[in-house]
Amino acid sequence: MAAAGSYLSARSQGGRWLVRIEDLDRERSLPGLADEFLRTLECFGFQWDGEVLRQSARGEIYDSALARLGAAGLHYPCRCSRSMLAALTLEPGQEPVYPGTCRDRPAPGEGPHALRFRIGRETAPVTFDDAIQGNVTQDCRREAGDFIICRRDGQAAYHRAVVVDDELQGVTEVVRGSDLLSSTPRQILLQRALGCRRQRYAHLPLLTEPDGQKLAKSRRAVPLEPGRAPSQLCRALGWLGMEPPGGLERTNVSEIWSWALPNWQEARLAGRRACRLPASGRIEGAVGS
Repeated sequence: MAAAGSYLSARSQGGRWLVRIEDLDRERSLPGLADEFLRTLECFGFQWDGEVLRQSARGEIYDSALARLGAAGLHYPCRCSRSMLAALTLEPGQEPVYPGTCRDRPAPGEGPHALRFRIGRETAPVTFDDAIQGNVTQDCRREAGDFIICRRDGQAAYHRAVVVDDELQGVTEVVRGSDLLSSTPRQILLQRALGCRRQRYAHLPLLTEPDGQKLAKSRRAVPLEPGRAPSQLCRALGWLGMEPPGGLERTNVSEIWSWALPNWQEARLAGRRACRLPASGRIEGAVGS
């Protein structure tokens, strides 16, 4: 669903649509999974511009950005474990706020440690206008705390890699799910620190169960099926606030995109964080909402 929304936004404005494989997490990056993902996109009629960028091959670029942050005194080592941080969480599923335990400690000696971005005490709350969610403000120090930019295994953390890639790829618009809305202010802080441009953001509503659980983690979600691409694509368009005409699902993905692009209206989703689905039945083609 997020892929469809971003594709519609880019193509309807005559823009480029880029594909990036975010495969820095070795435990989750199974062999062949990225290629399967690309084949699925092709079956659903997605056409990307330029080469596919794979983050796992860009370590030196991310390290260069890290060195610049270090020279400015904007990161510090942290040995806090996940279990220690989980104990700080007040409610299940809530993101822990890092209390700055290692912020002013002496640098550790040998041994694994992460690196955290040092949020300045004078940093004002970050505010930005999201094209779908409206005005968003986050006090990063209070609501998130200093965040990890280098993992204990030495790999670049998500925020650093994304900010560097967006800048070097010339990305001007980021369209993604609202589950990443709270990440954006932290990425804006990194953009400022590295002298990067700020993108236009649009965070799409997520598909959720009636209780608010993300559908992608639900037993009711089933995989996308290339053999049923037209019907599943039409269903995704419906979740994005569109009303495909009857019979369109019996055509082909090329015709569906030809109808969808001129009929895309981002404003239909304004203010919606989630799309809650019926309490019964199987939801087809909903993985990766």
